[in-house]
Amino acid sequence: MGDSYTEPDVPDRRGGLRYLWWLVTSQRRRAAAGATWGSVWMVGLTLPPYLLSRAIDDGLEPGDRTAFLGWTGVLLATGVLNAWVGMMRHRTMTRIRMDAAFRTVRVVIRQATRLGAALPRRVSAGEVVTIGIADVHRIGGALTVVGPGVGAVVAYLVVAFLLFSVSPALAVVVLLGVPLLAALVGPLLGRLQRVETDYRERQGALAARFADIAGGLRVLTGLGGKDAYAARYRRDSGELREEGYRVGAVTSWIDALALGLPALFLAGVTWPAARLAAQGEITLGELVAVYGYVAVLVVPVAFFIEGGYDVSRGVVSARRVLRFLDLEPEFGEREGESEGKGKGEGEGEGDRNREHRTGAPISPGVLRDPASGVEVEPGTFTALACARPAEAAEIADRLGRFVPSDATWGGVRLDEIPLSHVRDRVLVADNEADLFAGALREVVSGRRGRDEEAIARAVHAAVAQDIVLGLRDGLDSPVLAQGRNLSGGQRQRVRMVRALLADPEILIALEPASAVDAPTEAALAARLRTARAGRTTLVTSTSPLMLECADRVCFLVDGRAVAVGTHRELLSRQPGYRALVSRGAEDDEPGRHEGALR
Repeated sequence: MGDSYTEPDVPDRRGGLRYLWWLVTSQRRRAAAGATWGSVWMVGLTLPPYLLSRAIDDGLEPGDRTAFLGWTGVLLATGVLNAWVGMMRHRTMTRIRMDAAFRTVRVVIRQATRLGAALPRRVSAGEVVTIGIADVHRIGGALTVVGPGVGAVVAYLVVAFLLFSVSPALAVVVLLGVPLLAALVGPLLGRLQRVETDYRERQGALAARFADIAGGLRVLTGLGGKDAYAARYRRDSGELREEGYRVGAVTSWIDALALGLPALFLAGVTWPAARLAAQGEITLGELVAVYGYVAVLVVPVAFFIEGGYDVSRGVVSARRVLRFLDLEPEFGEREGESEGKGKGEGEGEGDRNREHRTGAPISPGVLRDPASGVEVEPGTFTALACARPAEAAEIADRLGRFVPSDATWGGVRLDEIPLSHVRDRVLVADNEADLFAGALREVVSGRRGRDEEAIARAVHAAVAQDIVLGLRDGLDSPVLAQGRNLSGGQRQRVRMVRALLADPEILIALEPASAVDAPTEAALAARLRTARAGRTTLVTSTSPLMLECADRVCFLVDGRAVAVGTHRELLSRQPGYRALVSRGAEDDEPGRHEGALR
């Protein structure tokens, strides 16, 4: 059973059932083992009635003690053996379910990574969480049909054969009865898919709303909107509850039929068998065997119904996963862009050759945005100043290749450079970037381990020493998801530490000091300039403290650069710039202190 879920491969996205089948074929040997163990176990359940009939006819009825004890011993051994087979079946099926679940998780994570910055705009966090928990669990459960489901079919045929040796009429009743039971449950399974789909859609939307409320609770409280959002959540939760009742009504019927129909089926077969025994057409032992066979058949019938139920729910969840997988990045990679280093190429010369082939500039080049007229010279500390921060953020998105644009780098269009190369060399750091849970050291180090000296330099440059000193275990102190145990100003500086440790060729920082007080901002601006000396840095800000440290300032009006120069040059010759910066300075101090205390 050497199947492994280390590589998720490419899923079949043509439908829910095809996706489930892909999960089966991705672990063929394990699935075959599960079907074998399930079949042996199910068939093993049919042996005790036969052995019991032999013990009655050969030993108990004629009074042959030796034969009776012999068949009893075989019956005991069969029970022990089948118990071991059942254990192996359960272990194998657990592995199959876990493989399907983890394979789905890896596919979802890979797609989330592929969507990148477009993910929050394409799908809600609640939807992703719902897929990653509830849907993954149900998809894994649907694969239970691989073992017991196949075994139920085999056991059904074996029982029909055994009954045929006793009475062809009884065998016909069994052969026709089981499909009839499936036909009775089929319509309910179809209805279950419909109501389950509606329920899952509402559940995902409600989970998204809950995530929004939890993430913005402080803001909602400050704006006085907490009660309105809570009322809306209660309303949506009530609608979800009603939808859940409809799902429960269908599932209760399915569960009732799973228990009741096999019992009725048992009675329907046992009654004619008893009449045949009374008429002397079958022996007492054969009557016991018939009862045992049909009683055993209750298990396969129940598995048929439960398997259909699980597969029906699994198909609904698989469709949701496929809808997520069908999402395309707003600005994706070209074919082949995701390749890593070329075969046989190491760092240095191999990287330069590869960059030359793909169009990426070998040496630092000018980053230019034709839509705004902004040009960022290599090795300079450049600032964007505009009245509307959203306009500066749009420029940053274009220069960071997060949206389609005509932006160029070293004279080459950004969209002609492999996205992986852009991501490795250009970093856009904004104040909404996720902070993952973990030790502070791990949070700021990112995917590459950093030594103590490098971390200390970045902490100093981001004026974050007070954060490290204020935590009980310093860099080893835990940070909650999204930095919930940090203030707004602390989160901003932790993000800056992480950006500096990444040491990108081009750093684009959006309002890097908007949540700190003026003295901290002055220190941050000066240290950022020093730490990034010789590297290309672009910041957006209207604060004189930050603009004073810039080599070049681009003054933007309506998203277009209207003047470029040093901070002092623009103050002297641009009244609009002077008014913008003066307004920022006047509004600066109260907001900064408030932001630093958040």
